[in-house]
Amino acid sequence: MTTVAFVLAGIAALIHVYIFRLESLAWTDPKTRAVFGTTPETAEVTKPLAYNQGFYNLFLAIIALIGIAVGAFGPASSDDVSAALILVACGSMVAAALVLVTSDRRKLRAALTQGLAPALAVIALVLS
Repeated sequence: MTTVAFVLAGIAALIHVYIFRLESLAWTDPKTRAVFGTTPETAEVTKPLAYNQGFYNLFLAIIALIGIAVGAFGPASSDDVSAALILVACGSMVAAALVLVTSDRRKLRAALTQGLAPALAVIALVLS
């Protein structure tokens, strides 16, 4: 079950790296604006906020990836550290997805995209 948790946490991390790319590096790009439903004007005004938010997503991904690496390559005694890092990162991803959907019910698809893999990772890790 730990392997399943690592795979799901890795998928969650990759999704959040992709979100980082969209928000911090390509926010005003027409394809990114279509994903987020923003106009060129709104994208330009909100660019600093998106840039900052994208880095939050990147940091969560990095924490999850470090947790996976510690669990996969560290000594058996580091299992608790690995679990803690993955639970914090994936739990925060799930919390962010819940905030997204409670802020606007029309964002359910986006919330599921960003929150399902980390939620499953948390469940798998707790069950292991």
